[in-house]
Amino acid sequence: MATGAGRGRVVRVSDDLVPDDLWERIAPLLPPRPPRRHRYPGRLPADDRAALRGIVYVLRKNVSWRDVPAERTGCSGVTAWRRLRDWT
Repeated sequence: MATGAGRGRVVRVSDDLVPDDLWERIAPLLPPRPPRRHRYPGRLPADDRAALRGIVYVLRKNVSWRDVPAERTGCSGVTAWRRLRDWT
């Protein structure tokens, strides 16, 4: 899977960490995102599936959050950690 990453770059995201059948089972269990602010909205939040890929990567590879490769998961390790914190 390829996603846009700004500046004309294409980032390769691995779907083997969170296959479609697993995502279909987990997605309904996740809490809804809070609405974005209209004034000073900030940057767009990372995709929930990308955050889950980062979490699974940390668990499978036994690495620290800062060692999560954004090129492989679709988000940074810090983003994955924050999303895990928000979900629990």
